[in-house]
Amino acid sequence: MAVVIEPGKEDEMHKNWPEMATELTGAIKEVRLGSPDVMKAFSAMAQAATGPGVLDTKTKELIALGIAVAIRCDGCVAFHAQAAVKHGATREEIMEVMGMSLYMGAGPSLMYAAQAVEAYDQFAAQAAGA
Repeated sequence: MAVVIEPGKEDEMHKNWPEMATELTGAIKEVRLGSPDVMKAFSAMAQAATGPGVLDTKTKELIALGIAVAIRCDGCVAFHAQAAVKHGATREEIMEVMGMSLYMGAGPSLMYAAQAVEAYDQFAAQAAGA
């Protein structure tokens, strides 16, 4: 499937995500051949996690896309954006998920920052003999 880019918008595209997914599929095949048992288990886990249950597959792909953004995984973004489209996600749903991704990417950083300051303070007090 060719990527159709609106005329005049070519320079605005940062990455070709469909091309990335295609290229990664080939690279993943190499890993699959080199570690077949691990990849078989990974594929089984992926099928179990993404299949419909209480949450439908579209919702699960939206969650995966949000996590992909929060952990900054380009390949994950490519595959889960593709899957979200395949399962009928709307742009509005994607935008709402992006809001949550931004919140969660920043929130954990804030929590770790608070812990890092606390750790520093404790080690500094220990070094000062307090």
